[in-house]
Amino acid sequence: MTVLASILAPILAAVFGACCVLLAAFIGSLLYMVLLHHRLKSAGLARERALLATPLPPDDRLPHVVVQIPSFNEGPVVRRGVEAAARLDWPRDKLHIQILDDSTDETAEIARAVAAELRARGFDVVALQRTDRSGYKGGALHEAMQQTPHDYFAIFDVDYVPPRNFLRRCMAVFVAEPKAAFVQARFDFLNPDENALTEMQMVTLDAHLGIEQATRFWAGHPLPFNGTCGIWQRAAVEAGGGWKGDTVTEDLDLTYRGWVKGWRAVFLTTVAVPGELPADTQTWLRQQQRWQDGFRHVGLRMFPVILKSPDIGLAAKGAALLHLCMALNQPVLLVGVVSGILAGLLDTALIPGLLTAFVVTVAWVIFCATTFLRAGHNFIRHGEMPPGRFAVVLLRFVGGQVAMVTRSLWVHIRKALAPPKPVVFDRTPKKGT
Repeated sequence: MTVLASILAPILAAVFGACCVLLAAFIGSLLYMVLLHHRLKSAGLARERALLATPLPPDDRLPHVVVQIPSFNEGPVVRRGVEAAARLDWPRDKLHIQILDDSTDETAEIARAVAAELRARGFDVVALQRTDRSGYKGGALHEAMQQTPHDYFAIFDVDYVPPRNFLRRCMAVFVAEPKAAFVQARFDFLNPDENALTEMQMVTLDAHLGIEQATRFWAGHPLPFNGTCGIWQRAAVEAGGGWKGDTVTEDLDLTYRGWVKGWRAVFLTTVAVPGELPADTQTWLRQQQRWQDGFRHVGLRMFPVILKSPDIGLAAKGAALLHLCMALNQPVLLVGVVSGILAGLLDTALIPGLLTAFVVTVAWVIFCATTFLRAGHNFIRHGEMPPGRFAVVLLRFVGGQVAMVTRSLWVHIRKALAPPKPVVFDRTPKKGT
């Protein structure tokens, strides 16, 4: 072994070890959320029941609500989404529907047609159609908000179908909590059994919503908006600086900009809105990459703001920073794998220790992920999935994570070799299942 190799090998082994520790901490935070969830569940669900039981004022004193439905080349699914919004149980003179359509295909004509049909039936529906997609979804939301004087905005991605009582239930929360920035409902799914990929997404999103989101709300941690199936009030949007389109996760961005200003949110586990899951792997991988990129964009923007804020306690800062750091799991994994391989090649005597650390880390990750996914799915679906079926879902999940890391590596290599490009919002296409 050369002198250079004898110097580099232990350094790379140390980097590998540090990456193992970081990954264990990131994934271990999911196990912590499961334990915290069990401790807070009884009181959290009791609080949710109390919020939802808050009586609304008489109809003539209810506030105006604007339903915003962003759309980009969504095809016939636009009609289903807009008609579902028109069926919402709310006084017709106080229900306003905005189709935020940036489409460049026949969807634009469908949006105009369904808006005209509903207007003829007495609904206030307008298709706000932009030829310039500046800011993407965030830009569309920002521009649409300027078109109305009203204070409450219910946002649904076009493939989500809200139940008729959605507004009656969620707006009651603002009566009980008038300073809530937004009320977030839980996703449900129209096509969870379409194939193995959609079933895996159902399980992972059940865990995210049922464990992460619910527990964040119960514990007073930062609660990120999920981009759809929620109601924002104008004051909170404006306090956070308004919708912006310079990240690909405008929902997470506005959440944290409002959170550092003191605005908090409410998550409801028992109000569910069904929507469509991507059913092909490439579409799902692009969606996951966009979310990972958006987390990093928001993290880079908000880290210094959170750290410098004198109004946020140390525990709350820690919860926020750990949440935003979760987007680093892919880069940490890539650095760790490369460092470990190089260290073993440079000094074969390190291989047993490297393999031991690798096996221990993988076992820990699988244990935490399994516990997290199982707990979330059982909480939301009120019963355990048969072990054999869950094992298949878990294998699909592991395969998906490997595919995500591989794709992420390729994306970063291409970015390193190509000139920098502006941020692009890669919208997830819908089929209208």
